[in-house]
Order: sequence, then structure tokens, then C-alpha cells
Amino acid sequence: MKTLVVLVLCSLAVICVISDADPDPQPAGDNPAQDGMFVERDEASTVVRQKRAAGQLSLVQLESLREVCEANLGCEHMMDTAGIIAAYTAYYGPIPY
Repeated sequence: MKTLVVLVLCSLAVICVISDADPDPQPAGDNPAQDGMFVERDEASTVVRQKRAAGQLSLVQLESLREVCEANLGCEHMMDTAGIIAAYTAYYGPIPY
């Protein structure tokens, strides 16, 4: 009787191990998720999105910053003395583009 119980338990354990195994194992090179090709959206945006230097802004972007800064007298005065980039950054934070 004990032998029958042990045999049934062993066969159940073997069935569980076999059913959990991947029926179609792929080599590590075939699965792009394991190779690190895909990353989470937040991680990708921090890696890809980099700040642009002030010299890389187009004339249209600089004009839009100037229009925002002209609405504030302090920002407008600083814009005339220190430049649009410094004034916008001081009053409104980092440049959005």
C-alpha cells in the first residue's frame, strides 16, 4: 500500500515537472526580449530623450520662448540683459523642447 502511494506521488511530480516545461524551447538569441532589445517605455524615454543645447534651437522655437517671456516684466528685463535662454529657464524652468 505504501509503495502504491509513493509511486502515485512520484508520477504526479513527474507530470507536474513535464507540464511546466516549455514544449518548444527557443535558443536565447531567437528571443528578443531576453536579448535586451525591448525595454520599458519609461526607461526608453530617459535613454532616448536628451536635452538639446541652446544653440540647437530653431528661430521659431526661440521666438515662442520670447513670446512667453514677454508676458512677464521681470522675465522680459532679464531677457534683454542675460538672453532668452537664461531668462526663460530662470522664470519657467527647463525649455520644453
